[in-house]
Amino acid sequence: MADTLTAPAAQKTARLPLLDVLRGAAVLGTLMTNVWIFTAPGSEWSVLRGSPRPPDPIADPSAAHLAESVFRFLADGKFLALLTVLFGVGLAIQYDSAARRGDPWPGRYPRRAAFLFVEGTVHFVLVFAWDVLMGYAVTALLVAWLLARSEKVRRRTMWTAGGVHLALISLLTLDALGRPDGSPGDTDPAAVELYAHGGWPAQIAFRLEHFLALRIEPVFSFGLLVLLFLLGVRLHRAGAFTATAEGRRIRTRMAAWGLGLGLPLNAATTLGGADFYLLGRYGAAPLLALGYIGLIGIALDRRWIPAAVRTALGSVGRSALSCYVAQNLLCMLLCYGIGLGLAERLGGSGPWWVMGLWAGVSLALAAGSWLWLRRFDHGPLEAVQRSVLRPRR
Repeated sequence: MADTLTAPAAQKTARLPLLDVLRGAAVLGTLMTNVWIFTAPGSEWSVLRGSPRPPDPIADPSAAHLAESVFRFLADGKFLALLTVLFGVGLAIQYDSAARRGDPWPGRYPRRAAFLFVEGTVHFVLVFAWDVLMGYAVTALLVAWLLARSEKVRRRTMWTAGGVHLALISLLTLDALGRPDGSPGDTDPAAVELYAHGGWPAQIAFRLEHFLALRIEPVFSFGLLVLLFLLGVRLHRAGAFTATAEGRRIRTRMAAWGLGLGLPLNAATTLGGADFYLLGRYGAAPLLALGYIGLIGIALDRRWIPAAVRTALGSVGRSALSCYVAQNLLCMLLCYGIGLGLAERLGGSGPWWVMGLWAGVSLALAAGSWLWLRRFDHGPLEAVQRSVLRPRR
C-alpha cells in the first residue's frame, strides 16, 4: 500500500475526461469487430470454424472490399486490448481509493470480481458467446492480489506473462504455417439454421453444449490479459491519464511508438493471410492499441475532437458496462432469427449494411447513454452493481 501512496500518480489528482472517452471508444470499437460475427452465417460458431474469411483486397480491390478490409484492420483486436488496459487502470484507481481511506486490500474487491463473473456468465448464456467479462473477472482477482505486492513482483509477473503469451501464439502461428494450404472452414449448416430460424432457448442450449470451445479465447490469451492489466496499472501510476505536462509527454510517446510500430506490424500480419491471424490479433494489435490511447489523448489535449463527439464517447464510457451488454443485445435482436433476422435477409449483399449497422447501433448507444445520464448518475447495470455491492450495516 505504501508503494501506491508514493507513486507519482498519487499526487496528480487533476484528470482529463480522457478515461471516459477512451472507454467509450473501446466499447464502440469492440462492436466494430463483433458486428461481423453477428452478421455472419452461423454467427458465433462460425468464428471457431474460420468461416467466412474476410475478403482479399489485393485479389479484388473493389470499393466494398477495400472499405471492409480497412474497417476490420482498424478494429480487430485493437479495441479489445484498449478495453483490457483500461480495466487495469480502473483496478488501480480502486486500489488507490482504498489506500487513501485506509481500507485493507483487496478487502471487498473479490465480491466485485465475483459479481462481474456472474454478469459475464449471464451475458454469455443469454446474449453473446464471445463475452469478455468472465475473463476479466478471473484476471482481476490475480492482479488485485499483485497490487498489494512490490513493484518488482508486478514487473516480473507482467513480463513473464507477456513472454509466455508471445511464445504460445508464435508456436500456434508456426503450426498454422506448417500445415498445407486449405480453403476456409466450411459453414456449419446446423449453426446457420439455428441463428437464422432457431428459437432463443435453442441458442442458449447451443452455447451451453459448446461452453468449453466458446470460452477458449480468455483461456489461451490469459497471459495477454495479465500483461495488459498490469500495463494499465503502470500507465495510471506514471500519470499517463492526467492533465499535466508529464501526462501529455507520455501520451505523445505512446502515439509515436504505438502507431510507428503497430501500424506496420499489423499491416504485415494482415497481408500474411489467415496463418498470421493469431499473431496479429493477440500480438501486434495491442501495440496499435497503445498508439490509439496516445492519439486520442493528443486529440483531446489539442481539442481536435468536436464537443458533441467528446460528449457522446464520454457518455458511453461512463456507462461502459451497460453499453457493452446493450450493443450485443441490440445486434442479437437485429441480426438473429429471433428478431429481425437481418443477417439472413441481407446476407451476401456486401459489407455496407454491416458497417451501417455498427454506425446505427453506436449512435443509439451514444444517444441513449447521454439521455440516461442526464437523469441518473450511473448506467443501469452500473447502478445494479453498486446496489448489490454496497456495504450493509
